[in-house]
Amino acid sequence: MLVVLLVAALTAVSAVTTQMRCVDAAREAVRAAARGELDGAALGRRVAPPGATVTVEGPGAAATGDGTVSAVVSAPVRPLGRWLPAPAVSATAVAAREPGGVR
Repeated sequence: MLVVLLVAALTAVSAVTTQMRCVDAAREAVRAAARGELDGAALGRRVAPPGATVTVEGPGAAATGDGTVSAVVSAPVRPLGRWLPAPAVSATAVAAREPGGVR
């Protein structure tokens, strides 16, 4: 019983940590894209946890038509390596395109 409780606690802590890193990565990616930088996803991948996918949509990626940019980062939570199934966490950030940004 104690082992199950320990695994559950490790999974919870790992999920929260991974979620926070996904939020940071989404924020970095959307800021870069909103400024008009060409590869906001690359900046997001630098901050994202290992195995994460970073997707940026909006001006500079695919035009949304409403002047906003969005970034979605998702990553698996693996508290004990590859021994257990990996639930995924994700984060989304949205920002308005900055006027006069780099094109």
